[in-house]
Amino acid sequence: MSLFPQILFCLFAGIVAGGAISVILQKNPLYGAFSLILSFLGLSAIYIMLGAHFLGVIQIVVYAGAIMVLFVFVIMLLNVRREATHIDHHAYLKPVASILGLILLAQLVFVVARVAIPQSPTVSPGVGTVETIGKELLTTYLLPFEATSVLILMAIIGSMHLAKREKE
Repeated sequence: MSLFPQILFCLFAGIVAGGAISVILQKNPLYGAFSLILSFLGLSAIYIMLGAHFLGVIQIVVYAGAIMVLFVFVIMLLNVRREATHIDHHAYLKPVASILGLILLAQLVFVVARVAIPQSPTVSPGVGTVETIGKELLTTYLLPFEATSVLILMAIIGSMHLAKREKE
């Protein structure tokens, strides 16, 4: 068995985790959005490595493409700058939060260590392919699919209206 896929998986998992941590630590919201895009790209690479090609491409197109571009436009429209420096009135909560975070991490490690890893279920061929997903979206889930598209269209029109009103 080759070690190369495992190394790639660890590399992409590191990119996902690093991007997520960077989102939390960034003071500038625009840099946080870019870090989130990096995290989405790493997640997409993991999906593709695991054989879920459609999910990987959708991850890039929808999340890294459309949603994040929308976030960046909203950040730029609202003209959100770097977080203003101010006196932190809740500085005493940082050690408490750190201790609680460590307790939560210990619980997580304890639970993960005790859980037995199940055998992977067998998946019938054709499940998760572009063809079957497309058929399900356009037959069984047609109404939720169309309702989602109308909702997204309404959000786009609303954001354009808000942006136009700011200029007047």
